[in-house]
Amino acid sequence: MEKKREDGFCNGERMPVSADNKYKCVIRGGTLIMPDRTEAMDVTIRDGKIEALLPPGQSLSPDYEEISGEGLYVSPGFVDIHQHGGGGSDYMDDDEDAWYTAVQAHMKHGMTSIMPTLLSASTPHTIQAVKRYVEAAGDSRIRCNLLGLHLEGPYLSPKQAGAQKPENIRSFQPEEYRAIYEASQGTIRRWSVAPEQEGVEEFAAFAKERGIVLSIAHSDADFDTVLRAYDMGFHHVTHFYSGMSTVSRRGGFRIAGVVEAAYYLDGMNVEIIADGCHLPDSLLKLITKVKKPGTVALITDAMRAAGQNVVESFLGSRKDPLPVIIEDGVAKMTDRQAFAGSIATPDRLVRTIRKIGVPLEEAVRMVTVYPLRMMGVGERKGEIRPGFDADLCLFDQEINVKRVLIKGKTCYCK
Repeated sequence: MEKKREDGFCNGERMPVSADNKYKCVIRGGTLIMPDRTEAMDVTIRDGKIEALLPPGQSLSPDYEEISGEGLYVSPGFVDIHQHGGGGSDYMDDDEDAWYTAVQAHMKHGMTSIMPTLLSASTPHTIQAVKRYVEAAGDSRIRCNLLGLHLEGPYLSPKQAGAQKPENIRSFQPEEYRAIYEASQGTIRRWSVAPEQEGVEEFAAFAKERGIVLSIAHSDADFDTVLRAYDMGFHHVTHFYSGMSTVSRRGGFRIAGVVEAAYYLDGMNVEIIADGCHLPDSLLKLITKVKKPGTVALITDAMRAAGQNVVESFLGSRKDPLPVIIEDGVAKMTDRQAFAGSIATPDRLVRTIRKIGVPLEEAVRMVTVYPLRMMGVGERKGEIRPGFDADLCLFDQEINVKRVLIKGKTCYCK
């Protein structure tokens, strides 16, 4: 068994998990959050997979290591499909340890799978960043599951730039996005763009041919444009309400925008930054009431200051920084007139959404199985079922994470 360090991570984390993973354990005394119910049961793990769900206290052979779940919930590991960094690092940094540092910052908060996100940058900088992902995917220190890359930009609306630098935003350039994709070696899983930009049809066809999830982001599109985009394959909205159009006036007449179209389209998925800052309780209640189960995912959209105790930071890479201040539990532009990213961790999302009355089981689904299904990844992840990957999170009534297992091995224990 790996020895726990003072920071809660296990010694040996810099060593690769063995391919055969011949290790057996049982989590006893916990309350399992399963797809259809919550029940006190023991869960056995073998070869990195969930082996069986058993009545509490059932006898097992002595070669099963026992892990206490007494008084704790046992949940699927948390999934974040939109995250820019944490622990002082950003996925745009040209630093071999940046990915490891960022992942560690979130893993101790229950995260077992992530979709690292890159923001708008120059072509060379973007290509450099996607190559870093390819390197990170082969880094044995990173135990967390990397689900593929998410690019947020650069094909966005300048009118809805938000905290993205306007000089890094541009129209669709086929030669560029083809070069970026080639540099990623096919690892780009999702691309967030503004569908009102000229050339979107060609881009959408390019993305769909390669299995890339199309998402609407930083968009000033009107209602009808979103409906056309939906028919092209845009079935996801990035950080709902942030950086997108809503009801406006043209010549005195009201025009609906991205927000209204997302509510209207039953099949449109939305992701929400449930940090208690980006969306007030009133909007969280509206979203979870109107959108049907399975179409809402919780995301951190975390920037580098997540998991740090700092008052100043910056958005983006060290080469192209945008200074921000950290206060009130969120990153703000220096003039304090707009947010500049989240500093949330996955456990905070669950706590926030629980406070507005969402049942614990549904809150967990919103940060596990739902985002996985939306992105079309992890067919054997996100649920506590025999045969599924043993990516698990143990937490108490207040969603304080006590232990994290990835592929059946304890990676963090508080």
